[in-house]
Amino acid sequence: MHIHILGICGTFMGGVAALAREAGHRVTGCDAGVYPPMSDQLRALGIDLIEGFGADQMALKPDVWVVGNVVSRARLPDGSAKFPLMEAILDAGAPYTSGPQWLAEHVLQGRHVLAVAGTHGKTTTTSMLAWILAACEHQPGFLVGGVPMNFGVSARLGSGAAFVIEADEYDTAFFDKRSKFVHYRPRTAILNNLEFDHADIFDDLKAIERQFHHLVRTVPSSGRVVVNGVEESLDRVLHMGCWSEVCTFGSAVSDFVADGEPHDFAVLRRGESVGRVQWSLSGVHNQLNALAAIAAAEHLGVAPAQAAQALANFENVRRRMEVRGQVTRDGGAITVYDDFAHHPTAIRTTLDGLARRLGQPRGRILAVFEPRSNTMKLGTMKAQLPWSLESADLAYCHCGGLDWDAREALAPMGERASVADNIDTLVQQVVLAAQAGDHIVCMSNGGFGGIHERLLKAMAV
Repeated sequence: MHIHILGICGTFMGGVAALAREAGHRVTGCDAGVYPPMSDQLRALGIDLIEGFGADQMALKPDVWVVGNVVSRARLPDGSAKFPLMEAILDAGAPYTSGPQWLAEHVLQGRHVLAVAGTHGKTTTTSMLAWILAACEHQPGFLVGGVPMNFGVSARLGSGAAFVIEADEYDTAFFDKRSKFVHYRPRTAILNNLEFDHADIFDDLKAIERQFHHLVRTVPSSGRVVVNGVEESLDRVLHMGCWSEVCTFGSAVSDFVADGEPHDFAVLRRGESVGRVQWSLSGVHNQLNALAAIAAAEHLGVAPAQAAQALANFENVRRRMEVRGQVTRDGGAITVYDDFAHHPTAIRTTLDGLARRLGQPRGRILAVFEPRSNTMKLGTMKAQLPWSLESADLAYCHCGGLDWDAREALAPMGERASVADNIDTLVQQVVLAAQAGDHIVCMSNGGFGGIHERLLKAMAV
């Protein structure tokens, strides 16, 4: 089969492309701004990439067009189509489908699907679960919205029955407004947490809860739903109806509970110690992620003690508190991190986790961030930013392209917060303030203008 993917350089669609290629299909694709690292990864797999969405690509005549949710029926100011290829596909009556639908029909069918859903921690928890199953010789397939460092790739077919997938609640395509995860039909589902997000497509938290319940409806009676026991929003989801075994984690009365510090803790199952996790990760959020992964792996017969032992060798995911480099200033090291955090809660848990890991006394934490997600750009959560940055000694915000006043939003932080209209100014602000012992955490769900290397280079002068 020849498939041509529209929006192939997105993390999810790039993973679909890699799986399709591994399965023996001919894969081509197009996107706007075909750039590394995804472009290099795809070309290394023998996938031809085309820049843009020109209608001339109709000449490829694939068996099916696979459409990413970046594609819409939008019009440019001059009235022309923003995605002329999609218009040509529709005019021709050519066969097309969404990425999640193609994946469900050609990869997930017949597998034991383990789906990891939640507002935060999906990528990390999916990676943990895939690593546990791999370490315990289950040969799982996986599709992750990032690159787990244990594997070095974001997707793999695997030869075992299990397939672990990051289950995103964002919509499927312009012609299918259901959440992506309703296509996956998991036997094991993790509901990691649930907060309001994606303000560009959801009106309120209740709308997202409804989509999560659509996911719960697809789990068979022999399946397992692994649920964060401290989330009221997830309680409301389950109260809409649940037809599967429920296994909880996180609360004092949950099935799985952690006892100890996030970097070294016992795993308790209904009060009994069943394993111990000792690793390099920090933060209560990662402790909870680990409990969720252990509970899900148990559904496939992996003993919690084995799962906990496997996590000792878990290397995390790129862009999750990834150290990008250090420079020496005045006899002390300044460390620069890269992190994907872009929701206020994720920012807070990331910074809290670092502060706890460093202990006291510690160097300063400098938070450098950009409100880049669609929700943050809309200003829906701007009031939460001072709260999310409480663990930072200093905060630096890139406000370019925002329709709301970042300076006003950060005013409660006083002199601890600085705002810059462009990356150059932001780099200058941080470099002037940085001193020996500082930990500079750069947070964005995009490339952030290569700020990590720019900071390291500027501070090394």
